[in-house]
Amino acid sequence: MKYRKLGRTGLDVSVLGFGASSLGSVFRETDDNEGIRTVHAAMDAGINLIDVSPYYGLTKAETVLGEAIRQLPRDRFILSTKAGRYGENDFDFTSRRIIDSIDESLKRLQTDYVDILFLHDIEFVPASVVIEEALPALQLLKEKGKIRFGGICGLPLQLFEKLLPQIEVDAIISYCHYSLNDQTLTGLLPLLDEEGIGLINASPLSMGLLGSRGAPSWHPASMEIREACRRAAEYCAEAGTDIAKLAVQFSTSNEQIPTTLVSTANPDNIQRNAAWSEEPLDQTLLAEVLKILEPVQGRTWTSGRPEYNEGIR
Repeated sequence: MKYRKLGRTGLDVSVLGFGASSLGSVFRETDDNEGIRTVHAAMDAGINLIDVSPYYGLTKAETVLGEAIRQLPRDRFILSTKAGRYGENDFDFTSRRIIDSIDESLKRLQTDYVDILFLHDIEFVPASVVIEEALPALQLLKEKGKIRFGGICGLPLQLFEKLLPQIEVDAIISYCHYSLNDQTLTGLLPLLDEEGIGLINASPLSMGLLGSRGAPSWHPASMEIREACRRAAEYCAEAGTDIAKLAVQFSTSNEQIPTTLVSTANPDNIQRNAAWSEEPLDQTLLAEVLKILEPVQGRTWTSGRPEYNEGIR
């Protein structure tokens, strides 16, 4: 497993990170013991970054993860969780709630600190609440030793373009913007590099768009995007490979992207993903798949407040 520096944090993160949302039965009903084995398999494969949130499975993911990591030496992994989003439409970024939230998370995770606390999906609330309430709470939690670093996450890239020049954070999580069908995250790299902000890329499969089973029914992507991704997946299948393999290899191979999160509650799946990240890319296959996806390259969907979704249709 390769490791890269996460901005100015000094943390060396594995190029493949473990997204623990699956432990909360977010995508399918999962067995907790199998989920625990998956976390241990991820560590054994060299993965050292684990990301979770109280939102995933309405605290179930944190609870299961807590059982898994209490069996591991704390210095063996880098742990991040989130605060501010607690349900589909349940957001609270007030200072008091952020502070209470981390205390609740630490109990579920059975640890006394997290390495990074992210404000979760901040595009759904006014920027003033984040700036005046949530970010000062992160600073206070740093001073208390409950978190080492603080960050923000969300879907629209405009969110980061507009807010990062106004605030100080250590890291961000961006998802669905560095994958085979959407590489627009690269436009944000100069700003991140200039400020020394660590970058965690998530969802190299674009929330299931780049999978052999096709996009899930709830996916917000347009039919045009879905169809292009389906054709790309079929092309890979005809070539004797899984598009998921190409997608993971593509996202983890970029030296400017420190780490990419994948989520599963199956030990074999995480070991397979880790192995893929260490194999060389099939450049010929990649070129053909990118050609198929070219008509929808960089196309996205809206999320949150209109000021972060300008020009998206």
